[in-house]
Amino acid sequence: MAYCPFHVCDEGVPPKVQATNIDGNCPPFTQGDMTQHMEIWPAIDLRGGCCVRLIQGDYDRETIFGDDPVAMAAQWVEAGAERLHLVDLDGARDGQMGNAEAIRAIRKRVDVPCQLGGGIRDGKVIQQLFNWGIDRLVVGTKALKNPVWFREVCEQHPGQLVAGVDARNGRVATDGWLETSDVAATQLATTLAQLPLAGIVYTDIAKDGMMTGPNFEAMRQMSEAVEVPVIASGGVTTKEDVRQLAEIPMAGCIIGRTLYEGKLTMAEALEAAQHTNS
Repeated sequence: MAYCPFHVCDEGVPPKVQATNIDGNCPPFTQGDMTQHMEIWPAIDLRGGCCVRLIQGDYDRETIFGDDPVAMAAQWVEAGAERLHLVDLDGARDGQMGNAEAIRAIRKRVDVPCQLGGGIRDGKVIQQLFNWGIDRLVVGTKALKNPVWFREVCEQHPGQLVAGVDARNGRVATDGWLETSDVAATQLATTLAQLPLAGIVYTDIAKDGMMTGPNFEAMRQMSEAVEVPVIASGGVTTKEDVRQLAEIPMAGCIIGRTLYEGKLTMAEALEAAQHTNS
């Protein structure tokens, strides 16, 4: 199918922390492939060098969970995490990296695949981050605003870029969720799925940080709309939430605040992700 534009520091770093059962890469997951278990991606959201969580992407509704993101990354890996989802919140808002030091330090500290999103809008930055050892990059705003550019970088880095589709009331939000477009999330996703993506991260902004459970129907619709792996984000709170997402099946889910507040443990999330509807 033809592609179409959218209408609508090294010293003093401790040894790397390794996950117990990790193969060193992010294996592909095909929607509906029940031979694969759903991936769990604990989130590390970075703002001003600290680990934070926002509520519905609102920068004025921030909770700081720690000032040592490297130690936090190591903690999740030691608890069993086999991959990490990093977000540069300053980058998402400002359009350029704001937590480079923390990102590099995390990559040096842990020996699991790391996925990074937030402010990735330049080809040189993409190459720099891959040179640092980041495994996959999530691109959202620039993918919507400059589809020709996004197609080019996807073709330059096949299977390494993830499209970040963030929706508010079903419409795509950009620029750190500060702006909402007229483009329907599923419409954008079906166009993006024509590219050689590693997958799509789909976030329901209304659910993000609210601890009220995901929008299961929206996640199911997105999963059924495209053939690339879809990672659910927003609202995952309980073991049952994880189990229901695994049943859809989603390729993975990103978990944030509930882990930091201790309402869900890594072990519980990993166990629930094993569930299938087969």
